[in-house]
Amino acid sequence: MNASASSVELEIGGMTCASCAMRIEKKLNKLEGVAATVNYATEKAKVTVPAGYEAAQLIAEVEKAGYTAALPSPREVKATPDEDPELSSLRQRLIISIILTVPVIAMAMIPALQFTYWQWASLALAAPVIVWGAWPFHKAAWTNLRHGAATMDTLISMGTLAAFLWSLYALFLGTAGMPGMTHPFEFTLSRSDGAANIYLEVGAGVTMFILAGRYFEKRAKRQAGAAMRALLELGAKDVSVLRDGVETLIPVDELRVGDEFIVRPGEKIATDGVVISGTSAVDASMLTGESVPVEVGPTDAVTGATVNAGGRLVVRASRVGADTQLAQMARLVEDAQTGKAEVQRLADRISGVFVPIVIGIAVITLAGWLIAGFPAAAAFTAAVAVLVIACPCALGLATPTALLVGTGRGAQMGILIKGPEVLESTRKVDTVVLDKTGTVTTGRMALVGVTAESGTDAGELLHLAGALEDASEHPIAQAIAKAATARIGAAQDGALPPVEDFTNIEGKGVQGVVDGHSVIVGRESLLADWGLALSPAVAEAKARAEHDGQTVVAVAWDGAARGILIVADTVKPTSAEAVAQLKKLGLHPILLTGDNEAVARRIAAEVGIDEVIAEVLPKDKVDVVTRLQHEGKVVAMVGDGVNDAPALVQADLGLAMGTGTDVAIEASDIALVRGDLRSAADAIRLSRKTLGTIKSNLFWAFAYNVAAIPIAALGMLNPMLAGAAMALSSVFVVGNSLRLRAFR
Repeated sequence: MNASASSVELEIGGMTCASCAMRIEKKLNKLEGVAATVNYATEKAKVTVPAGYEAAQLIAEVEKAGYTAALPSPREVKATPDEDPELSSLRQRLIISIILTVPVIAMAMIPALQFTYWQWASLALAAPVIVWGAWPFHKAAWTNLRHGAATMDTLISMGTLAAFLWSLYALFLGTAGMPGMTHPFEFTLSRSDGAANIYLEVGAGVTMFILAGRYFEKRAKRQAGAAMRALLELGAKDVSVLRDGVETLIPVDELRVGDEFIVRPGEKIATDGVVISGTSAVDASMLTGESVPVEVGPTDAVTGATVNAGGRLVVRASRVGADTQLAQMARLVEDAQTGKAEVQRLADRISGVFVPIVIGIAVITLAGWLIAGFPAAAAFTAAVAVLVIACPCALGLATPTALLVGTGRGAQMGILIKGPEVLESTRKVDTVVLDKTGTVTTGRMALVGVTAESGTDAGELLHLAGALEDASEHPIAQAIAKAATARIGAAQDGALPPVEDFTNIEGKGVQGVVDGHSVIVGRESLLADWGLALSPAVAEAKARAEHDGQTVVAVAWDGAARGILIVADTVKPTSAEAVAQLKKLGLHPILLTGDNEAVARRIAAEVGIDEVIAEVLPKDKVDVVTRLQHEGKVVAMVGDGVNDAPALVQADLGLAMGTGTDVAIEASDIALVRGDLRSAADAIRLSRKTLGTIKSNLFWAFAYNVAAIPIAALGMLNPMLAGAAMALSSVFVVGNSLRLRAFR
């Protein structure tokens, strides 16, 4: 980017399909020095402009193309976002259209229901659906027409209006309005002037099906902003600030740089700052991916939204509001969302060519019949039949039904797929980046080894150390206490012995009296303070464990070193099998983590991953994914923490473990409810199968239209046969989609 260039973000309104996004992008990119990307999914445009360029010029250009544009309003975080008026309007249109359309289709298809004047009842029910229900399509078609373009909306609008207007002609000027008129079942091809035929069920049915498709699509798109809300809600809401030595509770928004505030054990740190007094362990795993809590004391920096796991801290705020690390991560997520290439819906791509061709055929049909000397009524019938038969009824069902069945089956298996564009990504993915903590591993510290000095019983070592650590809140202490309870607590009714004279030695460990023994548990330096040392054999075991990235705790009692306890983040039992399944799908796995190289290598070797990228910050995770994409790889990312959210959005396919944070789940394309990595392989297989079904649905829906158009153009398609054929194509599409229910 040019040094004098700046970036402008616009919120775009009025887009109905991916071709709208392309049109706006083309329009903006024609301006001198402007580079724009328009994202249909998030309804945003990211525009790079030369210095001094006014946003008003960009907005005017977008409005010239027939859409609305505005600068984003200041971001507000709400626990429950307001109902989307556009989504509510779509839902309302859909429900009313279903209620009115079902009887119209039933009467047209079942001769037994065709009572005297049934055709007028059909008109009364169908008219509101075709005029009011389909209004968004008519409006978009008119906008496109004014700009010399044609989309799916054009075809839907023309088809439904043609069916409706012809039905009005047949009812008021033809013979269709006569008492006792019926639509018999005729499976013969015969010419007619069409003055006795009505097509109301076609107009209303198409509107209902397409509205259903649009509603489900809009609902999926609305999730795009949820990642941002979830990320910003992670921070603390209130903070205890010290003013003139007095502790006052204020909303976190009122905190200023330089303010000193208190963080008690278990509380979230309100903002980025520096510790003034107190020592503690801070759990930063949700931001950094580092599984071991970080020991902090005076002069150490701490990050907002991380959790104080140990003692009381007094912190001086160094960054607040939009400057904090959390806010910067929110921007990363937003940038990645806006920068994601717009989704080219397959149906939209084909319709770009299909729509003008169908309109052309209808015009040629009309002219051909008139030139051949046929009556105007017969010529119009044939032309209208072309538009009606080409109107994409099965096409409207092709994506939503497969998506509905596929996502429903996924939900039963604990796999939540968030929209049609997700499926497109799974087909091309060739590289899978796996976060370590909480994805491949459990994300929780656990005891993995006990090494006792000669003459000391390992059971007693764990028993005494576990009892002492049970009195501490530190996550490593809790892992030791839990192991002691599980291993030797059962024999004592699950209770560890009580501790007397418990003392926490800041940054080093703990000491106290257990069962009459004076016990010390902590760093090796704490034992050295008492003049105690580990034997060469145990010291060597400690060095080996630390080389593998494990955490080692030394234990002594009654004036002698007694051994070590080894604690580490443990691999999930199913992770190795999951990696094998991902490889079988043709994917290259990479382990990506904020943890140190030694830990990452040990975990990777355990599960069968060859490539490791370790010690990366949240921002670097995005850079790693971007670098892989620049190398031509199509990347899937599997993660569970806040630190993974920007990378999940940047990846071509983001999969979040359901056991992780809400932010990661919202930022992902697929959420895996079970915290089992094997479901990532299942998700990719199911997505590929669902995409295959959508493609076969689209093929048959178009094949049916293409085959039926010549028959309609020759005037050999009566409305009953057209209706039956259309219903049959829809039934085929639904039946094909239902096969996904058998996915294993």
